[in-house]
Amino acid sequence: MKLVIFIPCLNEEQTLPIVIDSIPKKIKGIDKIEILVIDDGSTDKTSAVAKKLGVTRIIRHVGNKGLAYSFRDGIRGSLEMGADIIVLTDGDNQYPQERIPDLIQPILNQTADLVIADRQIDKIPHFTNFKKFLQKFGTWVLNNAAGTDLPDGTSGFRAFSKEAAIDINLITRYSFGMETAIQAGNKRQRIATIKIKTNPKTRESRLMSSDLGHAKKSAVAIMRGYLMYKPYVVFITLGFIMLLVGLVPFVNYLIIFLTTKHPGGPHHIQSLLLGVVFLVASFFSFALALLADLIRINRSLLEDVLEHQRRVEYIKKTKN
Repeated sequence: MKLVIFIPCLNEEQTLPIVIDSIPKKIKGIDKIEILVIDDGSTDKTSAVAKKLGVTRIIRHVGNKGLAYSFRDGIRGSLEMGADIIVLTDGDNQYPQERIPDLIQPILNQTADLVIADRQIDKIPHFTNFKKFLQKFGTWVLNNAAGTDLPDGTSGFRAFSKEAAIDINLITRYSFGMETAIQAGNKRQRIATIKIKTNPKTRESRLMSSDLGHAKKSAVAIMRGYLMYKPYVVFITLGFIMLLVGLVPFVNYLIIFLTTKHPGGPHHIQSLLLGVVFLVASFFSFALALLADLIRINRSLLEDVLEHQRRVEYIKKTKN
Protein backbone atom coordinates (compact mmCIF):
# COMPACT_ATOMS: atom_id res chain seq x y z
CA MET A 1 0.00 0.00 0.00
CA LYS A 2 1.64 3.22 -1.20
CA LEU A 3 0.82 6.67 0.12
CA VAL A 4 1.76 9.74 -1.93
CA ILE A 5 1.59 13.14 -0.26
CA PHE A 6 1.63 16.01 -2.72
CA ILE A 7 2.41 19.57 -1.72
CA PRO A 8 1.53 22.55 -3.98
CA CYS A 9 4.11 25.31 -3.44
CA LEU A 10 4.63 28.89 -4.46
CA ASN A 11 7.73 30.45 -2.93
CA GLU A 12 7.70 28.20 0.12
CA GLU A 13 11.45 27.76 0.71
CA GLN A 14 11.03 28.89 4.33
CA THR A 15 8.09 26.69 5.34
CA LEU A 16 8.57 23.62 3.11
CA PRO A 17 11.23 22.10 5.43
CA ILE A 18 8.79 22.36 8.36
CA VAL A 19 6.06 20.66 6.32
CA ILE A 20 8.25 17.79 5.13
CA ASP A 21 9.88 17.25 8.54
CA SER A 22 6.44 16.95 10.17
CA ILE A 23 5.21 14.28 7.75
CA PRO A 24 5.20 10.88 9.51
CA LYS A 25 7.93 8.56 8.29
CA LYS A 26 5.95 5.41 9.09
CA ILE A 27 2.20 4.81 9.15
CA LYS A 28 0.50 1.58 10.15
CA GLY A 29 -1.04 -0.08 7.09
CA ILE A 30 1.20 1.84 4.66
CA ASP A 31 4.21 0.10 3.10
CA LYS A 32 5.72 3.11 1.36
CA ILE A 33 5.41 6.88 1.74
CA GLU A 34 6.52 9.22 -1.05
CA ILE A 35 6.36 12.99 -1.41
CA LEU A 36 5.51 14.93 -4.56
CA VAL A 37 6.14 18.67 -4.70
CA ILE A 38 4.31 20.85 -7.23
CA ASP A 39 6.37 24.01 -7.72
CA ASP A 40 3.92 26.46 -9.25
CA GLY A 41 6.45 28.81 -10.82
CA SER A 42 8.29 29.78 -7.64
CA THR A 43 10.89 32.52 -7.94
CA ASP A 44 12.77 31.45 -4.81
CA LYS A 45 14.62 28.20 -4.05
CA THR A 46 11.56 26.02 -3.38
CA SER A 47 12.59 23.27 -5.83
CA ALA A 48 16.20 23.27 -4.63
CA VAL A 49 15.06 23.03 -1.01
CA ALA A 50 12.74 20.14 -1.91
CA LYS A 51 15.62 18.26 -3.55
CA LYS A 52 17.87 18.91 -0.58
CA LEU A 53 15.18 17.46 1.69
CA GLY A 54 15.16 14.24 -0.33
CA VAL A 55 12.11 14.79 -2.53
CA THR A 56 12.72 12.80 -5.72
CA ARG A 57 9.60 13.82 -7.65
CA ILE A 58 9.09 17.51 -8.39
CA ILE A 59 6.73 18.92 -11.00
CA ARG A 60 7.70 22.48 -11.85
CA HIS A 61 5.48 24.92 -13.72
CA VAL A 62 7.24 27.45 -15.95
CA GLY A 63 4.96 30.20 -14.62
CA ASN A 64 2.36 30.56 -11.90
CA LYS A 65 -0.71 28.65 -13.10
CA GLY A 66 -2.73 28.62 -9.88
CA LEU A 67 -3.72 26.13 -7.23
CA ALA A 68 -6.26 24.27 -9.38
CA TYR A 69 -3.57 23.43 -11.98
CA SER A 70 -1.25 22.33 -9.18
CA PHE A 71 -4.00 20.13 -7.76
CA ARG A 72 -4.64 18.56 -11.16
CA ASP A 73 -0.94 17.85 -11.71
CA GLY A 74 -0.61 16.56 -8.15
CA ILE A 75 -3.40 14.04 -8.64
CA ARG A 76 -2.03 12.90 -12.00
CA GLY A 77 1.54 12.76 -10.73
CA SER A 78 0.53 10.78 -7.64
CA LEU A 79 -1.36 8.24 -9.73
CA GLU A 80 1.63 7.92 -12.07
CA MET A 81 3.76 7.17 -9.01
CA GLY A 82 1.47 4.25 -8.23
CA ALA A 83 -0.37 5.79 -5.26
CA ASP A 84 -3.06 3.75 -3.54
CA ILE A 85 -3.90 6.71 -1.28
CA ILE A 86 -3.23 10.38 -2.04
CA VAL A 87 -3.00 13.16 0.54
CA LEU A 88 -3.08 16.86 -0.26
CA THR A 89 -1.50 19.28 2.17
CA ASP A 90 -0.19 22.83 1.81
CA GLY A 91 3.34 24.21 1.51
CA ASP A 92 2.71 27.03 4.01
CA ASN A 93 2.33 24.54 6.90
CA GLN A 94 -1.22 25.58 7.77
CA TYR A 95 -2.24 21.93 8.22
CA PRO A 96 -1.00 19.50 10.91
CA GLN A 97 0.85 16.87 8.87
CA GLU A 98 1.15 14.68 11.98
CA ARG A 99 -2.60 14.02 11.59
CA ILE A 100 -2.11 12.31 8.21
CA PRO A 101 -2.48 8.83 9.79
CA ASP A 102 -5.91 9.87 11.13
CA LEU A 103 -6.79 11.47 7.80
CA ILE A 104 -6.20 8.29 5.78
CA GLN A 105 -7.56 5.83 8.36
CA PRO A 106 -11.15 5.78 6.96
CA ILE A 107 -9.69 4.90 3.55
CA LEU A 108 -7.52 2.16 5.06
CA ASN A 109 -10.63 0.86 6.82
CA GLN A 110 -12.45 0.93 3.46
CA THR A 111 -15.23 3.08 4.93
CA ALA A 112 -14.49 6.19 2.84
CA ASP A 113 -13.26 7.19 -0.61
CA LEU A 114 -12.58 10.81 0.29
CA VAL A 115 -11.67 12.30 3.68
CA ILE A 116 -11.85 16.06 4.26
CA ALA A 117 -10.40 17.65 7.38
CA ASP A 118 -12.71 19.94 9.34
CA ARG A 119 -10.66 23.00 10.30
CA GLN A 120 -13.33 24.05 12.84
CA ILE A 121 -13.63 27.49 11.28
CA ASP A 122 -14.88 29.18 14.45
CA LYS A 123 -11.63 28.30 16.22
CA ILE A 124 -9.25 29.81 13.65
CA PRO A 125 -8.06 33.07 15.26
CA HIS A 126 -6.79 34.84 12.14
CA PHE A 127 -10.08 34.41 10.23
CA THR A 128 -12.27 37.50 10.34
CA ASN A 129 -15.95 37.10 11.24
CA PHE A 130 -16.86 37.92 7.65
CA LYS A 131 -14.47 35.28 6.32
CA LYS A 132 -15.90 32.71 8.73
CA PHE A 133 -19.38 33.57 7.50
CA LEU A 134 -18.31 33.19 3.87
CA GLN A 135 -16.69 29.82 4.57
CA LYS A 136 -19.79 28.52 6.35
CA PHE A 137 -22.18 29.89 3.75
CA GLY A 138 -20.07 28.43 0.94
CA THR A 139 -20.10 25.03 2.64
CA TRP A 140 -23.88 25.25 3.09
CA VAL A 141 -24.43 25.98 -0.60
CA LEU A 142 -21.92 23.27 -1.53
CA ASN A 143 -23.78 20.72 0.59
CA ASN A 144 -27.01 21.58 -1.21
CA ALA A 145 -25.32 21.17 -4.59
CA ALA A 146 -23.57 17.92 -3.64
CA GLY A 147 -26.20 16.35 -1.41
CA THR A 148 -23.64 16.07 1.39
CA ASP A 149 -23.38 17.15 5.02
CA LEU A 150 -19.80 18.42 5.26
CA PRO A 151 -18.80 20.74 8.12
CA ASP A 152 -15.95 22.31 6.11
CA GLY A 153 -16.26 21.72 2.39
CA THR A 154 -13.52 24.17 1.41
CA SER A 155 -10.72 22.61 3.46
CA GLY A 156 -7.62 21.73 1.43
CA PHE A 157 -6.33 19.05 3.80
CA ARG A 158 -7.84 15.90 2.34
CA ALA A 159 -7.15 12.31 1.34
CA PHE A 160 -8.31 10.39 -1.74
CA SER A 161 -8.43 6.70 -2.46
CA LYS A 162 -6.98 5.68 -5.80
CA GLU A 163 -10.47 5.13 -7.25
CA ALA A 164 -11.71 8.50 -5.99
CA ALA A 165 -8.69 10.24 -7.53
CA ILE A 166 -9.26 8.53 -10.89
CA ASP A 167 -12.88 9.74 -10.86
CA ILE A 168 -11.88 13.43 -10.59
CA ASN A 169 -12.61 15.52 -13.69
CA LEU A 170 -11.46 19.00 -12.78
CA ILE A 171 -12.88 21.89 -14.80
CA THR A 172 -12.58 24.97 -12.61
CA ARG A 173 -9.34 26.93 -12.46
CA TYR A 174 -10.02 28.30 -9.00
CA SER A 175 -12.05 26.51 -6.31
CA PHE A 176 -10.96 22.91 -6.88
CA GLY A 177 -11.95 22.01 -3.30
CA MET A 178 -15.59 22.83 -3.86
CA GLU A 179 -15.70 21.24 -7.29
CA THR A 180 -14.15 17.94 -6.15
CA ALA A 181 -16.55 17.81 -3.19
CA ILE A 182 -19.54 18.44 -5.47
CA GLN A 183 -18.33 15.75 -7.87
CA ALA A 184 -17.76 13.28 -5.04
CA GLY A 185 -21.23 13.88 -3.64
CA ASN A 186 -22.97 13.50 -6.99
CA LYS A 187 -20.94 10.38 -7.81
CA ARG A 188 -22.04 8.85 -4.50
CA GLN A 189 -18.52 8.52 -3.16
CA ARG A 190 -18.23 7.83 0.55
CA ILE A 191 -17.00 10.99 2.29
CA ALA A 192 -15.66 11.12 5.83
CA THR A 193 -14.34 13.98 7.95
CA ILE A 194 -11.97 14.40 10.88
CA LYS A 195 -11.55 17.42 13.13
CA ILE A 196 -8.18 19.17 13.12
CA LYS A 197 -6.60 22.27 14.57
CA THR A 198 -4.73 24.36 12.01
CA ASN A 199 -1.21 25.62 12.65
CA PRO A 200 -0.51 29.33 13.25
CA LYS A 201 -0.54 31.47 10.10
CA THR A 202 2.87 31.87 8.46
CA ARG A 203 1.87 34.32 5.72
CA GLU A 204 -1.09 35.98 4.05
CA SER A 205 -3.16 33.86 1.71
CA ARG A 206 -2.07 33.94 -1.93
CA LEU A 207 -5.26 32.22 -3.05
CA MET A 208 -7.54 35.19 -2.40
CA SER A 209 -6.80 38.90 -2.53
CA SER A 210 -10.01 39.69 -0.62
CA ASP A 211 -12.93 37.93 1.03
CA LEU A 212 -15.37 39.29 -1.55
CA GLY A 213 -13.15 38.19 -4.44
CA HIS A 214 -12.97 34.72 -2.97
CA ALA A 215 -16.76 34.68 -2.50
CA LYS A 216 -17.38 35.64 -6.14
CA LYS A 217 -15.08 32.96 -7.52
CA SER A 218 -16.50 30.34 -5.15
CA ALA A 219 -20.04 31.29 -6.21
CA VAL A 220 -19.10 30.74 -9.85
CA ALA A 221 -17.63 27.31 -9.00
CA ILE A 222 -20.77 26.29 -7.07
CA MET A 223 -23.09 27.52 -9.83
CA ARG A 224 -21.06 25.55 -12.36
CA GLY A 225 -21.44 22.51 -10.13
CA TYR A 226 -25.21 22.96 -10.09
CA LEU A 227 -25.31 23.36 -13.87
CA MET A 228 -23.08 20.30 -14.38
CA TYR A 229 -24.92 17.88 -12.11
CA LYS A 230 -28.37 19.39 -11.53
CA PRO A 231 -29.14 21.63 -14.53
CA TYR A 232 -32.82 20.74 -14.45
CA VAL A 233 -33.09 22.17 -10.92
CA VAL A 234 -31.71 25.53 -12.08
CA PHE A 235 -33.71 25.88 -15.29
CA ILE A 236 -36.97 24.38 -14.01
CA THR A 237 -36.85 26.69 -10.99
CA LEU A 238 -36.28 29.70 -13.27
CA GLY A 239 -39.03 28.44 -15.56
CA PHE A 240 -41.59 28.21 -12.77
CA ILE A 241 -40.67 31.65 -11.44
CA MET A 242 -41.13 33.24 -14.88
CA LEU A 243 -44.32 31.22 -15.41
CA LEU A 244 -45.85 32.60 -12.22
CA VAL A 245 -44.75 36.17 -13.05
CA GLY A 246 -46.13 35.79 -16.58
CA LEU A 247 -49.53 34.56 -15.35
CA VAL A 248 -50.05 37.52 -13.00
CA PRO A 249 -51.15 40.03 -15.73
CA PHE A 250 -53.55 37.45 -17.23
CA VAL A 251 -55.10 36.60 -13.86
CA ASN A 252 -55.37 40.30 -13.08
CA TYR A 253 -57.04 40.97 -16.46
CA LEU A 254 -59.43 38.05 -15.95
CA ILE A 255 -60.53 39.49 -12.60
CA ILE A 256 -61.02 42.93 -14.18
CA PHE A 257 -62.92 41.39 -17.12
CA LEU A 258 -65.32 39.59 -14.80
CA THR A 259 -65.88 42.49 -12.42
CA THR A 260 -65.77 45.58 -14.69
CA LYS A 261 -68.23 46.68 -17.37
CA HIS A 262 -65.51 48.26 -19.50
CA PRO A 263 -62.34 46.13 -19.09
CA GLY A 264 -60.54 47.53 -22.14
CA GLY A 265 -57.62 49.93 -21.92
CA PRO A 266 -54.09 50.36 -23.32
CA HIS A 267 -52.47 49.76 -19.92
CA HIS A 268 -54.01 46.28 -19.85
CA ILE A 269 -52.55 45.50 -23.28
CA GLN A 270 -49.09 46.50 -22.08
CA SER A 271 -49.28 44.28 -19.01
CA LEU A 272 -50.56 41.38 -21.11
CA LEU A 273 -47.66 41.81 -23.54
CA LEU A 274 -45.24 41.75 -20.60
CA GLY A 275 -46.93 38.58 -19.37
CA VAL A 276 -46.48 36.99 -22.80
CA VAL A 277 -42.75 37.80 -22.69
CA PHE A 278 -42.39 36.03 -19.32
CA LEU A 279 -44.42 33.04 -20.50
CA VAL A 280 -42.24 32.67 -23.61
CA ALA A 281 -39.12 32.95 -21.43
CA SER A 282 -40.59 30.31 -19.13
CA PHE A 283 -41.11 27.97 -22.10
CA PHE A 284 -37.51 28.44 -23.20
CA SER A 285 -36.28 27.79 -19.67
CA PHE A 286 -38.17 24.48 -19.54
CA ALA A 287 -36.74 23.58 -22.95
CA LEU A 288 -33.24 24.42 -21.73
CA ALA A 289 -33.83 22.16 -18.72
CA LEU A 290 -34.46 19.20 -21.03
CA LEU A 291 -31.51 20.06 -23.27
CA ALA A 292 -29.15 20.61 -20.33
CA ASP A 293 -30.17 17.31 -18.79
CA LEU A 294 -29.40 15.51 -22.04
CA ILE A 295 -25.99 17.22 -22.09
CA ARG A 296 -25.47 16.13 -18.48
CA ILE A 297 -26.18 12.52 -19.42
CA ASN A 298 -23.79 12.73 -22.38
CA ARG A 299 -21.09 14.26 -20.17
CA SER A 300 -21.56 11.48 -17.62
CA LEU A 301 -21.05 8.87 -20.32
CA LEU A 302 -17.89 10.65 -21.54
CA GLU A 303 -16.60 10.82 -17.96
CA ASP A 304 -17.13 7.07 -17.63
CA VAL A 305 -15.01 6.52 -20.74
CA LEU A 306 -12.26 8.86 -19.49
CA GLU A 307 -12.25 7.23 -16.06
CA HIS A 308 -11.99 3.78 -17.63
CA GLN A 309 -9.05 4.91 -19.78
CA ARG A 310 -7.29 6.41 -16.77
CA ARG A 311 -7.94 3.29 -14.71
CA VAL A 312 -6.40 1.07 -17.39
CA GLU A 313 -3.46 3.47 -17.82
CA TYR A 314 -2.58 3.76 -14.13
CA ILE A 315 -3.11 0.07 -13.38
CA LYS A 316 -0.76 -0.76 -16.27
CA LYS A 317 1.87 1.67 -14.95
CA THR A 318 1.54 0.20 -11.47
CA LYS A 319 2.12 -3.31 -12.76
CA ASN A 320 5.14 -2.21 -14.78
